[in-house]
Amino acid sequence: MGRRGWHQRGYLPHLDGHGIVQHVVFRLHDSVPPNAEHSGDDVLDRGFGSAVLSDPALAEVVARTLLHHDGERYVLHAWCVMPNHVHVLMTTSEDHELGAIVRSWKAYSARQINEACERQGRLWAADYFDRYMRDDPHFWTSKAYIENNPVAAGLCSRADEWRFSSAGWRGE
Repeated sequence: MGRRGWHQRGYLPHLDGHGIVQHVVFRLHDSVPPNAEHSGDDVLDRGFGSAVLSDPALAEVVARTLLHHDGERYVLHAWCVMPNHVHVLMTTSEDHELGAIVRSWKAYSARQINEACERQGRLWAADYFDRYMRDDPHFWTSKAYIENNPVAAGLCSRADEWRFSSAGWRGE
């Protein structure tokens, strides 16, 4: 499984290990209203907060960040940059832990986005959510969910129309 296995950093449990396919979600720090009863995708898809990733140039920063080490530190199976959160379906390599990968994505993209927006301060929420894929049906359901998330959120009518996902990326 890898080095760390199940562990916890505060309030969310995480599974860290190589060869495990995982669905990871990380979000902007202001994407969930303070009194929201649910913090899942039903809230995220409503586009609360600054939703800075609705700016195509900023969404592209995140997309390129995800793609940068694909095939080296991890394998991306599916991904999607939404206006206020990001979905990734991935398998980590033997030498890289999930937590370190997510931290590097968030740190690099935050620096780039803050510079582009001439702003300072926190961009991403402190933690992330991960769920390991139990079997092939779970994998394919998660992949379809990720790539169709923009359609479900009313941002486009077909998954391949969303530029900032594995379904619609053209690397322009």
